[in-house]
This record gives sequence, structure tokens and C-alpha cells, in this order.
Amino acid sequence: MNENTEYIVLTVEQAAKRLNIGRTLMYELVSTGVVESVHIGRLRRIPLQALTNYVAKLMTSTSNPEAA
Repeated sequence: MNENTEYIVLTVEQAAKRLNIGRTLMYELVSTGVVESVHIGRLRRIPLQALTNYVAKLMTSTSNPEAA
């Protein structure tokens, strides 16, 4: 598959790149449940929708500091 392929689930490393954050922080977000992930067999993957939901939560908490 080429680099322009759009996956619906990502590895932790791919998700970190999409958010432009480090791999360690991405693992922390996943392990604490802040970003949802799924198991496919023995693999852990992050659905694209989980990244969208995470960013939406960040935008909500940033625009309304009293909601946090």
C-alpha cells in the first residue's frame, strides 16, 4: 500500500504522527484511556474516530475552561 492510503485504524506510532506528538505521549494517552483504542487479535490500534473525538474534547475544554 502506498503512503496515500487512508486507514481507519492506526498503530500508536501512526496516531502520534497524525497528532504531531511523541510516541511516548501517545502511549500514555492510550494506556490511560484518554484516547480510545481497540484490540485486533494481539494488536492495539487507534481508530481515526478516536483521534477526532480526542481533539474535539481538547477544543471543548480549551474554549470553556470551566468545563474541565
